[in-house]
Amino acid sequence: MRILVVVDMQEDFIRGILGTQDAQNILADVRAKIDGYLAAGDVVIYTQDTHTSDYLQTQEGRKLPVAHCIKGTHGWEIVPEVLVQGCAVIEKPSFGSLALADHVQELSGVTAIEVIGVCTDICVISNAMILRAALPEVPIQVDASCCAGSSPVGHSNALQAMQACQIEVVGG
Repeated sequence: MRILVVVDMQEDFIRGILGTQDAQNILADVRAKIDGYLAAGDVVIYTQDTHTSDYLQTQEGRKLPVAHCIKGTHGWEIVPEVLVQGCAVIEKPSFGSLALADHVQELSGVTAIEVIGVCTDICVISNAMILRAALPEVPIQVDASCCAGSSPVGHSNALQAMQACQIEVVGG
């Protein structure tokens, strides 16, 4: 079975405080990718950046002093354009998620993993690398046309770094 990991497609990263036009532009492609996986009987897993009201006092908050994805707020919600009820959602308090890797490792018969979402240069790359370390024999790919970075340069640099670590980059 194939696994599609949809990283942090949340209001704050799409239309909110950290949103970008690039993130908005990938919505239709992300939804088409999700629909294709589900139609084929494969698994879709969402990650959800999840912070608490004391975010600005955390290590991450001191380096990125923009309160975002605070649990329970509108900005924390996965955008309705891509959310499919019934799929697993892994809340993560940081860029990458060990819980995501554990969840995927518990699934039997995983033949391939694809990672899409935002931000390519922060959370997408973090989760792709954690999955690479946790499942070294499973092919992993990232569809660049279904990812948006914090900047075009960051997006490009992250794609190059993932390729160097034997993560196949396809699309865009």
